Amino acid sequence: MRRGGTSRARAGTPAGAIAAALVAVWVAAGCGAADSGRAREAPPPAGRSASPSPRVTSDEDLCTRIVGHWSREVLDGRGYGDYQSMGLSGGQYDILREVVDAARAARRQGAADVGQLIDREAREGCVARYRDGGPGKEPWR
Repeated sequence: MRRGGTSRARAGTPAGAIAAALVAVWVAAGCGAADSGRAREAPPPAGRSASPSPRVTSDEDLCTRIVGHWSREVLDGRGYGDYQSMGLSGGQYDILREVVDAARAARRQGAADVGQLIDREAREGCVARYRDGGPGKEPWR
């Protein structure tokens, strides 16, 4: 402390480092003199934020994507582990097995685009599974 009860942070001291950091944050936030010549954007209207809302993926869409992905991997011989290592619930794995069985049958019959069949079958199975809001109380089902 100096005479008169005031203190001043000196460069090279912990207090000086803190003061320098606070000034840097203050200037970076647009509060310093260097910012005085720039035009500022108007704040967003009350109740609205400047950034878009995050996109929420529905249970059906998430199920369709993951079942479709793993169906292709299993069909091509690249699937691995059990349903839990794939990130699937037991019910989603049931859908996957049905989709893979249908895709294998279509492939044997010479279907041109098995990928469309996988997408359609996965979507139908997942929509049916989540039609009433989900599998129940147990998350693994």
